[in-house]
Amino acid sequence: IDKINEEGIKAAESKAKEIEDEAKRRAKEIVEKAQERASGIIDEAKEKIAKTEDSARLSLKQAGRDLIISLRKEIDVMLEGLVSSHAHKALSPEELSEVIAHFIKESAGKGKQDIVISLNKEDLEKIEQGFLDELRDAAKRGIILKASEDIDGGFTISYDSGHSHYDFTDKAIAEYLLVYLRPRLGQILGDSIV
Repeated sequence: IDKINEEGIKAAESKAKEIEDEAKRRAKEIVEKAQERASGIIDEAKEKIAKTEDSARLSLKQAGRDLIISLRKEIDVMLEGLVSSHAHKALSPEELSEVIAHFIKESAGKGKQDIVISLNKEDLEKIEQGFLDELRDAAKRGIILKASEDIDGGFTISYDSGHSHYDFTDKAIAEYLLVYLRPRLGQILGDSIV
């Protein structure tokens, strides 16, 4: 009986050892699979975070570019308005008369066709009152003053009876100035953004 008992105990211990070893092996497999899965989830999360960060960085970069473009456009509109406003105010009727007189005197005796000067109605009336006869004598040819609704300030002058003209209107002067100022402003903005 003792021997049977002993053999039974050994068999039970052996069986318990097998069960314990199997449980440890399965527990180890479960832990390894869980670690693999956790590692995969972590890698996937890191990848998603990196993509999200890249996307956010690109979005911020694009928003920054859009802001700069919008700001440049706004500054350009303000510059254009400022230059146009100053170009319009630059020539008083008296100064306008002097400039026109200078052009007419410089062209005296150089052509036979009428000189056509177009300006806004208010400036036209002031110039007509002042010195039109004097200019005709100086030019030694006909001078035609015309009112133009398209001109807010300044004037156009033609030495060939209106077939072609030189444009000294406030709009043209503003455009000439902007051709120079826009690149300079762009350079200033570019330097300050970098």
